[in-house]
Amino acid sequence: MGSQAICAYNLRYDWDEVLLPEWQRLGISPIGVRGFCLYELAQRLLDPVPAGNCKLQTLRQYYGLPARGAHTALGDVETVADLVQQVLRPLCEARGLDSLEALQAFTAAPWFPTRIPFGKYKGRHFREAATDRALREWLKWLTESQNPRSQAMGRWYLEQLTTTSQAAETVTAVVGTHVVVYANPDVARMKALVEAARQRLAALEAEYTTLRQAISVAQARLFEALKEQYRQRDLLRLRLEMRQKYLDTLLREGEEEAERVNTEAEQAQARLDEEYQRTEQQMRGKQALSEAEEAELKQLWRRLVRVFHPDRYAGDPAKRQTYDRLMAEINRARDEGDIERLREIDRDPEDFIARQGWGELSLDENEDLTALERLHEALQGKILELIESLDDLKASPEYEWQQKLQHAPEQFDAVVAELRAALENEITTLDAQLAQIEAEIEQLQGAGQ
Repeated sequence: MGSQAICAYNLRYDWDEVLLPEWQRLGISPIGVRGFCLYELAQRLLDPVPAGNCKLQTLRQYYGLPARGAHTALGDVETVADLVQQVLRPLCEARGLDSLEALQAFTAAPWFPTRIPFGKYKGRHFREAATDRALREWLKWLTESQNPRSQAMGRWYLEQLTTTSQAAETVTAVVGTHVVVYANPDVARMKALVEAARQRLAALEAEYTTLRQAISVAQARLFEALKEQYRQRDLLRLRLEMRQKYLDTLLREGEEEAERVNTEAEQAQARLDEEYQRTEQQMRGKQALSEAEEAELKQLWRRLVRVFHPDRYAGDPAKRQTYDRLMAEINRARDEGDIERLREIDRDPEDFIARQGWGELSLDENEDLTALERLHEALQGKILELIESLDDLKASPEYEWQQKLQHAPEQFDAVVAELRAALENEITTLDAQLAQIEAEIEQLQGAGQ
């Protein structure tokens, strides 16, 4: 590498804790020269960070970058390259950061996030201290803190307040398949950002719905094949719980009180039976969507959420209530894969609203920049929540089984056999635990006679 600069996402760790010790161990001179930290670059360029934080995978998901193999060496390097090329580079160009020296100076300069990261004013923009006396006094108080970082932060904020010009506020967003950067966005550009956020939210919602529907279908097939084992397992779990409670009550309060636990156990078993009946009915209705239906579901959802998202009327409670109800119905249809319901709403939303008695629709676009900024921020929050929900869904064992069946449907019998073996092992263990408790109860009752 010669004199080429080494840059990394968390350079301080990679250079100081990994590379330098390894070079010293090998007895060789450093390869390349220290460049700059891409994590620190991202923090500064994206501030205030719309994705919530600058973790690599968070930014990848937020900006819709390709999945490269999370937390693998090559995958992380490729993701950093994508982030630099598609997100950070346009921001660098907008700031005139066009050389290694400029980037090193930019990332090395003292810096703190524009939104205060802790304390009673957490989340406030530090420049509000220009007109908020209490906030300014708090910043002065920080400069006298015993904590060196707090001191430095207070001084830095106060110094920035004395500058005659304020740096341009930049907003980054995914528009279509591209990341765009706006500096001090006006109403027209904020509308474009809001529309882009709606489209992104709709795409994520469609992905989540399709995946959850696929998981439900896989679960229905597995439940049908293993319902006897599931029911036996759950019944044993319930009996074990109630007999343990019976034993504890018998020891503490006597046989009369313990008999009430038996009545409670009978009621709990009746509820379990009813729950299984409902589950069987629900599972019978789970059918896989065809490819055409999946495509239509995505298209319908994207269109409906763009037009009817309630956050667009955050400042109008009456309109917000109507749109909340409509979106709840759209969500219900989405969750249940009810394409007919979505089609009905899409064909004539005004008529649908009127028949429900919810009020009237109003599709007037807000022209107020502050309101649009609030809407954009709310949509970004929804996007992040949905990304987290997708991550949770993909981390679930149900997703693992669904993926296995999707990619190897011929393995269904093998999957069922594997799950049946696991259930039967658990049933055997529960049987043994229940027998032990029954023996303790019998011994205790025999001793009392």
